[in-house]
Amino acid sequence: MDRIEAGRQVLRELMGEAFLEARDATRNDFNAAVQDYADDVCFGTVWSRPGIDRKTRSILNIAMLTALGRPNQLRSHIEGAINNGCTKDELREILLHTAVYAGLPAAVDAFRVAEEILRKKEML
Repeated sequence: MDRIEAGRQVLRELMGEAFLEARDATRNDFNAAVQDYADDVCFGTVWSRPGIDRKTRSILNIAMLTALGRPNQLRSHIEGAINNGCTKDELREILLHTAVYAGLPAAVDAFRVAEEILRKKEML
């Protein structure tokens, strides 16, 4: 299996088939390069490495995306974190912890995103 297909498999397991299908439906000659890059490097290479488990990778992503103020990517990765076994309580603690290091405004925005996802998944 090549790295792009390996990355697509990780995405399928992390975000679900519906996410991958919706993403594929938006693919065009302009964005194909960045989608392939994400599949190859992000998911096919880094997410596929041994060393830390997927739940830990999800926790790291949530903290980093909160700190960077990236709510669209945060939304997807919170769903992925839940799929990787993160509980509502763990998500709250991750976001509260980021408030100390990334600032309260970033954490408040991230809490809003997380609440949206938790409601959607009927976990709140």
